[in-house]
Amino acid sequence: MRNQKHTSIPFWRDERVLQVLGQVAFAAAVIFFFYILIQNMVTGLQRQGTTLGFSFLQGTAGFDIAETSITYSRTSTYAQAFLVGLLNTLQVSLVGIILSTILGTILGVARMSSNLLVRNLSAAYLELMRNLSLLVFLIFWYLAVFLKLPRVAEAVIWPGQIHLTNRGIGLPWGLPTETYEPYRWILWAGLAAAVLVALVLHYIGKRTGKPPLTALWALLTFAAFAVVGWFVVPSAPLSLDYPSVQGLNMVGGKVVTPEFMALLSGLVLYTAAFIGEVVRAGLQAVSKGQVEASRAIGLTGFQTLRLVVFPQAMRVIIPPLTSQYLNLTKNSSLAIAVGFPDMFYVSNTILNQSGRAVEMISLVMLTYLTFSLVTSWFMNWYNQRAQLVER
Repeated sequence: MRNQKHTSIPFWRDERVLQVLGQVAFAAAVIFFFYILIQNMVTGLQRQGTTLGFSFLQGTAGFDIAETSITYSRTSTYAQAFLVGLLNTLQVSLVGIILSTILGTILGVARMSSNLLVRNLSAAYLELMRNLSLLVFLIFWYLAVFLKLPRVAEAVIWPGQIHLTNRGIGLPWGLPTETYEPYRWILWAGLAAAVLVALVLHYIGKRTGKPPLTALWALLTFAAFAVVGWFVVPSAPLSLDYPSVQGLNMVGGKVVTPEFMALLSGLVLYTAAFIGEVVRAGLQAVSKGQVEASRAIGLTGFQTLRLVVFPQAMRVIIPPLTSQYLNLTKNSSLAIAVGFPDMFYVSNTILNQSGRAVEMISLVMLTYLTFSLVTSWFMNWYNQRAQLVER
């Protein structure tokens, strides 16, 4: 019998070794590419007599910001100015996501309606908005709608003392009184009770297979605490401050600027069209047999939509919905076109004053990246919970 000598495969012919070497070579090439870019940037900065660093953020800003949700003045630092812009971006993004989700869901359901007029009106809106340029739409919304409102001296007053002017929309606003502090604790208790009610109802729904209206009951619980607490405290915790016209300005109440309204309404109307299409696609992905089976056991149309169709459609809706949320957040940088001081607007002013282009652009990119990662993480977590569990 002839002895067969076992010989190992040379590493240059071993597929596993070649795959690892290929990945290492690609990673090295990417690192080398970025090393060259950074070296070129550092060399260019040295020629201009500057170095990288963020210590300039402690310098005095010296410019005004029209809308601030925290204390800010010309003597504040660049860091505080950037924080004002960041909070403005967060405000527009969060409110925009909530409103566009509500409007988009209504449009998506209306698109599937059996009513011919409702279905066609929804379809026309979706097609129109999806084919518009967002930048053009924002400018049109700002110039042709909000700046065309009456002047302050000729303000249109709606019921409830709502003032419509080209300098902003004045709304009644609650001012805290001496009993507001105990009332706030009652509201916190109401929020805790609402969360507890939601958890209990969710547990009951999983055990019985009949999900109750969790959000509605949680909201009613919180509202009950708010109403009862209002009468329990010795005097009203809030006093309404109404807007009024004095000279060429509005005083009192809460004045929402045209820039904010134009940006928010433009983003909501535009993004809701895409969300509507996402919702429609999700609803169509549910088998018709599921709807027929639910009707066969006596469920109403609303119960079928809430208990059968939407739970199954969510696994299709959530991934593209996440992309729309990210798009809305990033599109908020178009605020510079209508003069709303969001993060990009403020950063651009800081950049022009300090000349720190690399640092400011890096800071803006890093902030938007953080927003995107947090949004994606939350939506992925929700997507995992919404997935159907197969037994």
